[in-house]
Amino acid sequence: MGKKKIKVAVGLSGGVDSSVAAALLRKQDYEVYGITMEIYDGSVQLDESARHACYGPGEKEDVESAAAICEKLKIPFQTIDLRQEYKNHVVDYFRNEYLEGKTPNPCVVCNQKLKFGFLLQKARQAGCDFDYFATGHYARILKSGNRFLLKRAADRSKDQTYFLYVLTPQQLARSLFPVGDHTKQQVREMAHSLGLETADRHESQDFIDGGDYSILFSEDEIEPGEIVDEKGQILGEHRGIIHYTIGQRRGLGIASHRPLYVHRIDAAKNRIVVSHQEHRSKGLVATDLNLIAVERIGHPLDVKVKIRLRHKETDATVYPPDGEQFRILFNRPQMSVTPGQSAVIYDDDTVLGGGIITAAL
Repeated sequence: MGKKKIKVAVGLSGGVDSSVAAALLRKQDYEVYGITMEIYDGSVQLDESARHACYGPGEKEDVESAAAICEKLKIPFQTIDLRQEYKNHVVDYFRNEYLEGKTPNPCVVCNQKLKFGFLLQKARQAGCDFDYFATGHYARILKSGNRFLLKRAADRSKDQTYFLYVLTPQQLARSLFPVGDHTKQQVREMAHSLGLETADRHESQDFIDGGDYSILFSEDEIEPGEIVDEKGQILGEHRGIIHYTIGQRRGLGIASHRPLYVHRIDAAKNRIVVSHQEHRSKGLVATDLNLIAVERIGHPLDVKVKIRLRHKETDATVYPPDGEQFRILFNRPQMSVTPGQSAVIYDDDTVLGGGIITAAL
């Protein structure tokens, strides 16, 4: 009697990374299933001709692409309806964060709540039996002793651990990232050699088709208000706080002989506070700490921290939590520390954990 095959469900986005992940697992003789989330409910009318993103009518094309990949690889395929869950946990979160003057991170929440949460739960309810869940994320998993660690991808320019720090060691123990040891160029070359139609498919990092978030808000919610300097002097009028983020320089609509930057967003007063200097912070306060590589932070640790996706990580010290909050102090002051974004803590290429920024120091 032959050895029982290990069953793997692959979360397919319709793009090249997840399709190559499925193909690699198929070659390694796993029993592979393809599952794809349906998240767009049509409640927000988006332009079908706009550039493609995660949320929008372009989803139909993604689902068709995922189905075609499964047919090519001769593996079962199933779509999982997560439209209500996506609205409740991602779209509503996104809206609320902007209305509170924060800058949300929908990819982090989508990974935590949807991809590694509701998707797996509902796939099993629909009869999909699997031992592991795989995605096309650029990240790696390493077992160290009895603990599973999240490591940076081989291709640092594509590394996605910033979006995955919310996973637990228990989730990592049952997850696979097949493309994490490869560069993006290698993944595309593999797709070509395998004859996958996704080989040259355009990828988008946008959250919403077209990239215009204002369509998620009613006119009543986008209320103009004052733009003031740090002394409270009125300099102009803003178009609604949802259009602004910390450190923003362009699109302020104020004539000035020196550059102006968004220093603070005061949602309570519907005000944008600007400064002639881009503000540098000595540290930050964060909440919702999730730890992966360690059980707890019992004493100050020298680490590297990343405060947004395009931010080059910087040397810092993370301090033991005080109640629900924890503090990070930078070795050198950093620009544009933005409430709502994630602060992810690294030890070399290992993710220690992270949390959500609540304030700059």
